[in-house]
Amino acid sequence: MINDALEGKFDRILTKSVSRFARNTVDSLTTIRKLKEKGIGVTFEKENIDTLDSKGELLITLMSSLAQEESRSISENTTWGQRKRFADGKVTMPFSHFLGYDRGEDGEPVVNEEQAKTVRFIYKQFLDGKSISAIARHLTQHGVPSPGGVKQWQSTTIESILTNEKYRGDALLQKTFTVDFLTKKMKKNEGEVQSFYVKGSHPAIVSGEVFELAQSELRRRRESGRRICSGSVFASKLVCGECGGIYGSKVWGSNTKYRKMIWQCNNKYGKKATRCTTPHLTDEQIKAAFVEMLNGLIENRDEIAAFYDDLLDKLTDVTALEEQKNSLEREAASVNRELHDWIMENARRAMSKEVYDARFDELDGKLNTVKGKLEKVSDEILRRSTRRLSAQNVLLTVKEAGPIADFDEDLFGALVDTVIVHPDKMIFALKDGSERTVSR
Repeated sequence: MINDALEGKFDRILTKSVSRFARNTVDSLTTIRKLKEKGIGVTFEKENIDTLDSKGELLITLMSSLAQEESRSISENTTWGQRKRFADGKVTMPFSHFLGYDRGEDGEPVVNEEQAKTVRFIYKQFLDGKSISAIARHLTQHGVPSPGGVKQWQSTTIESILTNEKYRGDALLQKTFTVDFLTKKMKKNEGEVQSFYVKGSHPAIVSGEVFELAQSELRRRRESGRRICSGSVFASKLVCGECGGIYGSKVWGSNTKYRKMIWQCNNKYGKKATRCTTPHLTDEQIKAAFVEMLNGLIENRDEIAAFYDDLLDKLTDVTALEEQKNSLEREAASVNRELHDWIMENARRAMSKEVYDARFDELDGKLNTVKGKLEKVSDEILRRSTRRLSAQNVLLTVKEAGPIADFDEDLFGALVDTVIVHPDKMIFALKDGSERTVSR
């Protein structure tokens, strides 16, 4: 509209009020002056102002300032109300774009069982070793509606579902905040404002254990640097036992009747070739080795189950770590109080900047050290807990499986973390941390 006016398509703009014309005083005055230079007037009905009048600009300046402050006040009141709801633990969801939940009669989230099946399917497929992109392709191919109601699933949507704590029945509130009430720019909350974590705020779709397993698997994939992008269940699972390189798929004899796909170490024939002696493998060889390994597990499952719990207790015991965590939390609280008292002491009496800074830096450094130790202990507790869950899932899978004659892709994904290839053997590293060797 402003551009059309400046091009001479009309000579007057009618506006309901100053507050509807621009976000702030500067924008109002700048635009009005541009229009005035072209002989175009703006009439504000509510305030009865004509910008072509000699007194118009002064009145516009005053009214625009008042409108800007009114906008600020409304924004601050709205923000206060939102944060008060957050502090009270009141959970809201964008139900029309949130898979798995509907708005109940009382406004609270209720599980949409049909959509919840899709959510549980995503978690199961991911924990069974499927890549995020492969899950997205599967849902798209089978016509499953996405959270936005479209047919095409994106990898980012799958990752968002896997990392959203609301699916375990909890809610992290104030994930983002408005930086500027004028521009309405939103920013991810990285500690600038207080956030609130509400446990058990609504019905869960997946258990807390499954959710933690998914977070552990996401971290493991990121830290390992192994991208799982192929459609094959073996992609990024095969590791060279000599150089540590990942096996990739290659096609031999692509233009002949002897065409076949094989797997070999990606470092073997690169520019920095290690010339490792690990062999190439076909799908059939990997499948046969897995069948042999799994049947050996099933044959000895009663014996394995007998000592599994004792072994798990030793490997995943967190009693000492929990005590250490509690001690570090008390120490952090104590140092934090000392830091607060020192700041208040500086406010009560005059002291040199050097004395204040030296003590502040000492306490701040001590607090950061304690927090660092606390983070490491917490991570180790989580690692051991998720390892126990992984081990229990492996044992349950083995208990329920019978001897198999043919390769089962779902069993492979559920049980196997990596397959370490040596010239004379293949070592199956299972998700419970144990290893099983099959000779070649």
